[in-house]
Amino acid sequence: PVPAGFDLFEPDLMLKYFGSYMEELGISFDTFMGLGRVNPEDKDQPFNMALFATRHAAFRNGVSELHGRVSREMMQPWWPGYPSEEVPVDSITNGIHLQSWVAPPIQEAYESAVGKGWSEPTRQEPDWSGVDKMKDKDVWANHMACKERFVALARKRALSHAKARGGSHREKLEAEKILDPNALTIGFARRFATYKRATLLLRDVERLKRLITNADRPIQFVFAGKAHPADAFGKELIKHIVHFSRDSQLTKSFVFIENYDIEVGRHVVAGVDVWLNNPRRPLEASGTSGMKAAANGVLNLSILDGWWAEGYETERGWAIGDGEEYAEEHYQDSVEASALYDLLEHEVIPTYYDRDSKGLPIKWIQKMKASMRDLGPMFNTNRMVGEYTEKFYIRAANRSHELTDGNLDRVHSLVDWSRRVSQHWSQVQVEGVTHRNGGELHVGAEVPVRVKVDLGHLSPGDVAVELYHGSADGDHQVQEGRVTSMNHVGEEDGHQLYEGMLTCGTSGLYGYSVRIVPAHPDALIPNEMPLITWY
Repeated sequence: PVPAGFDLFEPDLMLKYFGSYMEELGISFDTFMGLGRVNPEDKDQPFNMALFATRHAAFRNGVSELHGRVSREMMQPWWPGYPSEEVPVDSITNGIHLQSWVAPPIQEAYESAVGKGWSEPTRQEPDWSGVDKMKDKDVWANHMACKERFVALARKRALSHAKARGGSHREKLEAEKILDPNALTIGFARRFATYKRATLLLRDVERLKRLITNADRPIQFVFAGKAHPADAFGKELIKHIVHFSRDSQLTKSFVFIENYDIEVGRHVVAGVDVWLNNPRRPLEASGTSGMKAAANGVLNLSILDGWWAEGYETERGWAIGDGEEYAEEHYQDSVEASALYDLLEHEVIPTYYDRDSKGLPIKWIQKMKASMRDLGPMFNTNRMVGEYTEKFYIRAANRSHELTDGNLDRVHSLVDWSRRVSQHWSQVQVEGVTHRNGGELHVGAEVPVRVKVDLGHLSPGDVAVELYHGSADGDHQVQEGRVTSMNHVGEEDGHQLYEGMLTCGTSGLYGYSVRIVPAHPDALIPNEMPLITWY
């Protein structure tokens, strides 16, 4: 979620590819270009495809709660005057298709503990609490079976690549011995984009080597993924990882799997113990690899970004940091790399190697169960599609049927209203505000407010007058305020009068302002009309 991700096109290019389309629509070139400009009148601005899509969608959303917040802040200039929290961008967190990513041994366990419909979209939600009743030894046996399958695949791939590049006999023998199924295994497999910081782990090489080569509690790392063909920085990250993996001390325990594909993906998300993800918050829109890992009982060790900002609880995995956002990247990398090493050294490794008399890591298995029980039913496509259907699809379909019923009278009325309001909005203003001076007020106290407004050529039926109120900061600016509608009570000297009751919702400095927004029973405001006037 960064502005650089928005595609911008110069006028000449738009004319070349859309000229005939404009003729077909019967609109001028300037009108068409204005649909994709922040300021439709500024002919120097390029055509912003994201802005065009956003302005002409009834609904829009981010793919996690944090992504929704970041998108609202980023798109706030497209709704000038509206607080960022009111920018009409909702959020629906991504999910995974469980049957595509859960390994066969884990699927069988779910069928037994949750029921045969554990992954199916049904009206009756499966009871995932059955995961708690899984026997610890069975959970661990299934997990170890997945690890052994993954290690076998990794060795097969490594041997194949060694042969393909004409490797020595020694290299081929080493390829068949990489990774120890019994060692704590940490996986990082995804697109090698710069913001995902694949090399964050390598900031303190000596400390990392000490952890990897510890004879009593060894750990090993598996990296896999590809960079975009045009991403030179991403390719450099891979080169750095591969170079480090060729250290003679690490050839068996720090592994990069080449030619990442869906087969490797399915094995690695089920076959490691920990899923590492350390993007630069808040640049991870959602991320889904960690969801795939969690559904297989693999524990997440991640920055609180994207989906993990919602999914994290202490019993389900580990968080790197507390969700901080930094202005200085070098400092951020230093702090978070140190936090990562500390978590590995003091929490992750000890928990994995803390075994009972039967050799089972009981505390680890409890975390696995919590991850499977809580995250599996939450971050899947059944829930995701259901949210899209309920929040957007049904509402959009119903609205379409209502507006297009009959002779499109409601559509024509809405378009005429929209044109009239847009034409005369510059005349709309708040002329005066009065309220009862009560001095110090208690929480819950009510304050009557009276407002006089000038609507120009518009009528009270075209607008809504609102109180915007809430806790105020040191600059007397309301923060994340609440909206209370005011009532039209009459007319005086050509001005419209409104009254409303302000309720003091919190202690401390409390403020309010008055604003006017368009209003129509068939319009989505501010989705379709980003107009607002403040006192």
